[in-house]
Amino acid sequence: MSEHVVVAPLVVALVTAILTLGTRRYPRGQRAVSLLGIGAYAVAVLALASRVVPLGVLTGSGGTTETLTYQVSNWPAPFGISLVADALSAFMLVLAVAVVVPALVFSALYVEEFAQRVSYHSLFHFMLAGVTGAFLTGDIFNLFVWFEVMLMPSYVLVVFYGRAEHTRAALQYTVLNLLGSAVMLVAIGGIYATVGTLNMADIARRLAHAGEFGIDPAPVLGLGAILFAVFALKAGIVPFQFWVPAAYRAAPAPIAAVMAGVTKKVGIYAIIRLLFTVFGTATVGGGLAPARIAEGLGFGMAGKSFLGLFGPVLFLMAIGSILLGGLGAVSRNDLDDILAYSSIGQVGFIVLALALAATGPQAVRTAGLIAALVYSLNHAIAKSALFLISGTVYEAVGSIRFDALGGLSTRRPILASSFFLGGIALVGIPPLTGFFGKLLVFDTAGKAIVAGEPFAGVALIVALAGAVLTIAYVSRAWNRAFWGSPSDPVTRSYQPTALVAVVAAFVLLVAVLGIGFDPVYRAAEAAAHAATDRTEYVEAVAPEVIG
Repeated sequence: MSEHVVVAPLVVALVTAILTLGTRRYPRGQRAVSLLGIGAYAVAVLALASRVVPLGVLTGSGGTTETLTYQVSNWPAPFGISLVADALSAFMLVLAVAVVVPALVFSALYVEEFAQRVSYHSLFHFMLAGVTGAFLTGDIFNLFVWFEVMLMPSYVLVVFYGRAEHTRAALQYTVLNLLGSAVMLVAIGGIYATVGTLNMADIARRLAHAGEFGIDPAPVLGLGAILFAVFALKAGIVPFQFWVPAAYRAAPAPIAAVMAGVTKKVGIYAIIRLLFTVFGTATVGGGLAPARIAEGLGFGMAGKSFLGLFGPVLFLMAIGSILLGGLGAVSRNDLDDILAYSSIGQVGFIVLALALAATGPQAVRTAGLIAALVYSLNHAIAKSALFLISGTVYEAVGSIRFDALGGLSTRRPILASSFFLGGIALVGIPPLTGFFGKLLVFDTAGKAIVAGEPFAGVALIVALAGAVLTIAYVSRAWNRAFWGSPSDPVTRSYQPTALVAVVAAFVLLVAVLGIGFDPVYRAAEAAAHAATDRTEYVEAVAPEVIG
């Protein structure tokens, strides 16, 4: 039963995708299958999460987390295909559920019937299957496979409306991600040639005892850096952010919500899993040629941890993302553009917490991972809700440009209130989840300063600057679109009642989770410990083979 609960979400997503293909001639039946499938997916994820992180852990009443595995074939790890569910995987899957359920309900009401019947539902569920597989896979080759399963439907969904600007955005998005995937595959092949395995638990074990296996970690560091760059591209982190605004503008509103809230987080998850679980205890050896050459050039790499070497890179990428995304959002003139650039800036806060975690002592490392995970959850819900609100505004008014908007708070008060709630969640106003996310990032920076971590003071200044920029662009969007006297298009607008009800219920989640934040924090804390507890991960995958 433990094995089946691990694979259940993946099976449900794949079966639903196939069934929606088979019911295309019956639009109502297809929508019913799709909605029932997403409900079954949510149940499967929650069942898995409850096994991995028992209720007692969330309430503080007792209990321990568990790491569950599933072998796809009769071949044991590290040779067979492993699916692994630990507290980190469970946290990310629940995050995905929080976004995809309202996004699909919104889609059933928002996307025209012909488009839904032809391909929309099957593409949505195949993309969800890719997300699920990426969160659960136990080896880096199948991480590549599930990335591709996730990305291939998204290529079609970005070009969904088929106009010139959508084709241009989809072409850029597709070419960049295909190049990234090709590079990723080369890096995976290099790691296999160097380490002798693709299983993430086995890689972690071998790198922790590199001398015993005759492995020089220096080439693995370079190959890992290539993988890291690919994951950063998937997450839209500076300097790999250039595809984000065009792709988010082109995609239908619910797909933009899923891309910002979920698929970006797959890149973040892969970075956490790679750096903190797989490479968490690896250090650069000094005995073989690459490390000796680096020493001779004065880089002083020998004996340094992989995490410590990646930390400054993460820090620079975080600064670039926060500032470029914030400044870009302040200067935009429609809702989707502001939300797209904001997504770049908000992911920068997540990366900033990871940078501090990578270079700090254990207390800072745990705090940084908790901050990154809580911030990821808030960004997933708040930003996805805001994209759905933007789609609702377009449906009601016919435009999301500021020169056509104004006064929506007078004409559409529930819609305006929903945007206001989502906006202040990004800003970080208590008691919403965004407040706790930002507070934990600042707390991590403070702990890093106390620990004497380099760049921690700069990190605090950058975080403050990013917070000010967030206030600026959220205020500008509110003033231009929702405040003031109603414009003519707003006066002539109609009330899409069902869409407003969906977004209002969705955005309330940031308040509900903020008021009941204690279980959220405990879940993030369990996920952070799972990311850094290499021993438990290795022993759970196949103790008799690689433990």
